[in-house]
Amino acid sequence: MSLPITHLGRVDYAPTAAAMQAFTEQRTPTTPDALWICEHPAVYTQGLAGKADHLLNPLDIPVVQTNRGGQVTFHGPGQVVAYPLIDLQRAGYYVKEYVYRIEEAVIRTLIAFGVTGHRVAGAPGIYVRLDDPFSHAALTGPAPAGDPFRGLGKIAALGIKVSRHCTYHGVALNVAMDLEPFSRINPCGYAGLQTVDLSTIGVHVMWQEAADVLGRRLQSYLAP
Repeated sequence: MSLPITHLGRVDYAPTAAAMQAFTEQRTPTTPDALWICEHPAVYTQGLAGKADHLLNPLDIPVVQTNRGGQVTFHGPGQVVAYPLIDLQRAGYYVKEYVYRIEEAVIRTLIAFGVTGHRVAGAPGIYVRLDDPFSHAALTGPAPAGDPFRGLGKIAALGIKVSRHCTYHGVALNVAMDLEPFSRINPCGYAGLQTVDLSTIGVHVMWQEAADVLGRRLQSYLAP
């Protein structure tokens, strides 16, 4: 069965997170899976393991504590946020593969726009080469000691929660954002990690087009 997509539009983060949690707590073994796609007004979200010192200077942007994994990140207009609500037991794969599949869907979305995305070991999310985001060459050799992100910018962040084999929270792809708020945090807990979007690397695409492509790729790669 195809993963049905619900487009929520621009919605506040906190009630959306609460709705995901309620959906997951109330679902039964026969509840259909879902994929919610949206964007949020400016907000910082702090994961369960989040350390306060990674939140450098939030100023007027609200900070919401959340129960997903990971550290602090930023959501704002111009970012496609996708929340897969999937019963992994029914789908037939485990959390590690689930993360891999989400990342693969993002990589395939970037390919649709001519961009090559990369994984960094131990740092979930997708990264692009700052010097040549369109190069198809693989990252080679071990990462420089103490700086696994040298030459890379983060274009998609991942933060998930699994409860009774069922997933919520998800992935955020930066399309055309005000990136300044990322400078006020250590993104995902990494000091100095540069964050980019499609616009800053020269890909000018409408939010809806990026959302549609990511939605289709997630439908494909998260299938049982």
